[in-house]
Amino acid sequence: MEMKRTIYGELLRWKQHPERKPLILLGARQVGKTYILKKFGENEYEHLIYINCHRNTFAESLFADGFDIPKILNRISLAYDTDIVPGRTLLFFDEIQEIPQGIPALKYFCEDARDQHVVVAGSLLGITLRQGESFPVGKVNMLRMFPLTFCEFLDASGKTRLRHTIEALDFETMRIFHNECTNLLRQYYFTGGMPEAVHTYLTTHDAEDTRRVHHEILDAYENDMAKHTAGQTQRIHLIWDTIPAQLARENKKFKYSDVSHGARAREYETALQWLVDAGLVHKVVRAKLPVHPLKFYADHSAFKVYMNDCGLLAALADAQPRDMLLGNQVFEEFKGAFTENYVLQQITALDRLPVYYYTKDNSTMEVDFLVQTPGRIIPTEVKAEENVKSKSLTTFVNREFAQHHLKGLRCSMKAYADQDWMENIPLYAVEAYFRKH
Repeated sequence: MEMKRTIYGELLRWKQHPERKPLILLGARQVGKTYILKKFGENEYEHLIYINCHRNTFAESLFADGFDIPKILNRISLAYDTDIVPGRTLLFFDEIQEIPQGIPALKYFCEDARDQHVVVAGSLLGITLRQGESFPVGKVNMLRMFPLTFCEFLDASGKTRLRHTIEALDFETMRIFHNECTNLLRQYYFTGGMPEAVHTYLTTHDAEDTRRVHHEILDAYENDMAKHTAGQTQRIHLIWDTIPAQLARENKKFKYSDVSHGARAREYETALQWLVDAGLVHKVVRAKLPVHPLKFYADHSAFKVYMNDCGLLAALADAQPRDMLLGNQVFEEFKGAFTENYVLQQITALDRLPVYYYTKDNSTMEVDFLVQTPGRIIPTEVKAEENVKSKSLTTFVNREFAQHHLKGLRCSMKAYADQDWMENIPLYAVEAYFRKH
């Protein structure tokens, strides 16, 4: 099964850019970095030289005696019996964090062989947190890759025309196909966006096999926690295991006291930051005011924590596949945890859209997300069902911050409606809506 990924267009832009530098594709494990770079190399170049650096003695030897790039390219050409021609050959180092001096070497590819097309992939952990090596700041281009979005899931499901309808924000046509969209969204809540889980579900339609894939990915993540975190492993595990319960509360503000009785921020904030840096969780900080730039008004003492993938959240929470795939339980129960996680996952995949949330002190008023787009700040409320009664967004837009002339957004299971001060969009159109902005 071929999976079309939106990031492919970004790779094409990188190839065509006159000031192109070696490219690092960042992302958590299992999001499809190797697959998409191989596909890109096979489709867009005459030759792809793929070097998997994991337990590869040849790769380990490449930079052992320095960074003579012409000599290194010659060795690679001999080893793979392939001419390396600038613009025609893509050199792909996978798992580059596994070899000594692999990441610093990119500086010299940039300086001494700028016309050679070089891409590398590795886990966020291995590349950004590697000890004892300098990072080639200013000498590389970087892209972030995330799990499949719902629109990408539609493509993988063979629903490309439906994807185009949603991306065009053709709400009248969406209304006609609402039930089909809802059913597919229910499936996406279960599978999430990890390519192997999506592939397993769409080829076998076996929920238990798909859940097995989820648990294998979770096991790999937990092995990474033990491998990379001296002295913090237990605390990381405690935070990780409590995320479903934190999200299940009506007030989803993260509480260290829920991690361990008497826990304090100073004891656990390093462990939490590790999960953020590894790309396994998203941390959404409170903003005191809905004003550009939101970072100026960030309150880092209050935040919510979401997982990088709604399918992995379901597996970690032991949510039963039957409850998620049949009927509307997934939308009506779980207190909106999956729905908020889903919405954030779609927005985060667009990259570089700052996302915060808002609560008023000594009040129950909360706006789930404040999304900063280039044109405006969008107060966003997430509703898991068709019952969309809530005073918070109305109060926020029309009373608390009326002077800012904000227009709210509600994401729910209801069809599109424009109420002047607020738009309601169906949940399956979240990515398309924010991509437009």
